[in-house]
Amino acid sequence: MHGVEAASAPYLAGALLLIVAGVAKVHEPLSLVRALRAAGLRVRAPLLARWVRIGAALEALLGLAALVHPGRIVALGVALSYAGFSVFVLRALRSGSPLASCGCFGKTDTPPTPGHVAVTAALAVAALVVARGSAPAVDLPLAVVSAVLAYVTYVALAVLPLISRRALR
Repeated sequence: MHGVEAASAPYLAGALLLIVAGVAKVHEPLSLVRALRAAGLRVRAPLLARWVRIGAALEALLGLAALVHPGRIVALGVALSYAGFSVFVLRALRSGSPLASCGCFGKTDTPPTPGHVAVTAALAVAALVVARGSAPAVDLPLAVVSAVLAYVTYVALAVLPLISRRALR
């Protein structure tokens, strides 16, 4: 199996997650506003909320472009997006910022973990592999595997932390 073939399902799963996360943040930007302010960004909340919505819309459009036209430039954009998110979460974890949630999964309060960094870094690498090779040909089996992988990633990052936090109470 070539590198692009192996990276295709994670890449497309990452694209689906960009759409879900972008739409969630367009609808409810305040979680990310709080996360950015906790990380030290001192911009008035209403102005920051507007910028978060614009960035979130671009994130969703990038994910859609990655599904519809998975070319090199788009794949590089996906890689940069996930690399940036990885750096942000890693910085927040290391600084001890009281980062409760970034809003990627809507109102669900899912604090970032080292697992978030590992997953987003892996998605960045998959997108880089796709950017270096030729775009994946999307067929039904690949689409199904990608959707399942996106769902499993969502459960691992959004649902399991909530379950484990409730079990500890």
